[in-house]
Amino acid sequence: MQTLYLGLAFFLLLNLGAGMWRVLHGPTAADRMLAAQLFGTTAVAVLLLLAQATGKVALRDVALLFALLAAETAVAFVRRAWSDQGADHDPE
Repeated sequence: MQTLYLGLAFFLLLNLGAGMWRVLHGPTAADRMLAAQLFGTTAVAVLLLLAQATGKVALRDVALLFALLAAETAVAFVRRAWSDQGADHDPE
């Protein structure tokens, strides 16, 4: 079963290559942000798989921290994007 977990973790790391391409060549800032969210989600998944495969419970705590940071990053991006759009369309 450990081999399956490690194989899935490796597969997820390979998928980050496609996400890296999107971050570097994304046509819009939103595409880049979604790819960055992919990194956060994949990091959480990889850490949970490694925690299960190795039996190290501390990796689950790190995965939880990454999940919180990814959510906070998304909120910060949306607030910044909306505040920039609001400044462009301000009627005053």
